[in-house]
Amino acid sequence: MSVSLTVNGKTYSHEIEPRRLLVHHLRDVLALTGTHIGCETSLCGACTVLLNGKAVKSCTVLAVQADGADITTIEGLARDGKLHPVQEGFWEEHGLQCGYCTPGMILAGAALLTEKANPTDAEIRRAIAGNLCRCTGYQHIVNAIQSAAAKMKKSKPAARPARTRARSRGLPRRALRGSGRGRR
Repeated sequence: MSVSLTVNGKTYSHEIEPRRLLVHHLRDVLALTGTHIGCETSLCGACTVLLNGKAVKSCTVLAVQADGADITTIEGLARDGKLHPVQEGFWEEHGLQCGYCTPGMILAGAALLTEKANPTDAEIRRAIAGNLCRCTGYQHIVNAIQSAAAKMKKSKPAARPARTRARSRGLPRRALRGSGRGRR
């Protein structure tokens, strides 16, 4: 079968067997070995990639199912030589030890942060629940994702508040926002 995939911004077309798993296609055909093979039963999450922006375990997806999809692997997360904030967070917060689960954890964290800019500890733990790590106690991984969320929040330009009646009455802009209290 003919399959066309966009992986890390580059489009590839190949003839493949319909039974080939996406993880094997990424590693064996495209030589993207950052996607690790752990259990091949979808338990460990070492093979996590972003498929159209969603974290998926590539050992459970046939390559033909991903035809036409946009896939991001750990190799494609950094942009213009600059690490993604989640990658930086793992480095700075010691979110890795042996590194085997790290690509999957980072991609699961990145997917979470595209959906939820300021996740709670519980939301982070839920997002990485399908990724196993035998080295850490997970707290450093949670800290790394929180650190990334804070960096991403700082790097985004502040949204302009919508004009409201309160604004037209001359109330200060800060009165129209939330209390600003939260985890810092």
